[in-house]
Amino acid sequence: MSDTSSILKVILAQPRGFCAGVDRAIEIVERALELYGPPVYVRHEIVHNKWVVQDLRAKGVIFVGEVDEIPDGAITVFSAHGISEKVENEARLRELPVIDATCPLVTKVHREAQRYEAEGREIILIGHEGHPEVEGTSGRVRQGVHLIQDAQDVSQLNVKDPQMLAYVTQTTLSVDDTSAIITALKERFPNIAGPELRDICYATQNRQNAVRDLARQVELLLVVGSANSSNSNRLRDLAEEIGITAHLIDDAHGIHPQWFDHISSVGITAGASAPEHLVQGVIEAIGKLRPTQMVTMDGAVENTRFKLPVEVTDAVLKPIRHSLD
Repeated sequence: MSDTSSILKVILAQPRGFCAGVDRAIEIVERALELYGPPVYVRHEIVHNKWVVQDLRAKGVIFVGEVDEIPDGAITVFSAHGISEKVENEARLRELPVIDATCPLVTKVHREAQRYEAEGREIILIGHEGHPEVEGTSGRVRQGVHLIQDAQDVSQLNVKDPQMLAYVTQTTLSVDDTSAIITALKERFPNIAGPELRDICYATQNRQNAVRDLARQVELLLVVGSANSSNSNRLRDLAEEIGITAHLIDDAHGIHPQWFDHISSVGITAGASAPEHLVQGVIEAIGKLRPTQMVTMDGAVENTRFKLPVEVTDAVLKPIRHSLD
């Protein structure tokens, strides 16, 4: 039987949780509800977090798979992951009043891909097949992309002109995630063009750096995030690669008390789409199982804030919506 009276050291990762792109996307939807009233339609999940989606649904958001499921004249929001040109055109043809919540860093990748294509280059996209961000970026270039997911895929690439290639990456991948793939690309195609390292999403890299440091200080890591969140899964995987047990949980209900038997330290982090109150709920639940000592680790302080679109800083869509009622 374990000693549940001993103090459990709980170390919080810094940074953790919401990034600026997620903050912006959720604020866009909430402001749209205030300005235009429910229902507000969102194509796909606004961010990959179960709690966020459920909370917004309760406030009057309707999540749909495709634009054709949205009624004429309904306020329409595109998720943080970005959309293809085809989806954008479908909404424009129907004259839907659209608010684009695409993360500005994703938009930057779209523009990079389009610029490289305008130079006559074939585009190689480093990312996860089926991820909405990958689908959006792929649909922003007219000739399509070569999707690769690991360094082994590089040898299988069949390109038209090895001298005219460029790569871009899914933003939820870090420098560490992509470095081996980029090295393999440059070895096979020395003239390939690509973004500088500073163009990689800062939030993804910062959270992975924090987990790498944290995993060396604790015996167990809990990652607060949803199962369909790419960056949350990567945080768990990274801890396991370092050699400690890690669990991905939606919230405090995912905790198993036996996890804390015979350990003296646990680390907690959260994916970029997980709200802080879920982290605090996990801390509270652990505190009911064991006496705890709380510590927040040193780490990068993020002050980035992205500008909101004009559609939610003033009710500019209201006349459009009313004219279509």
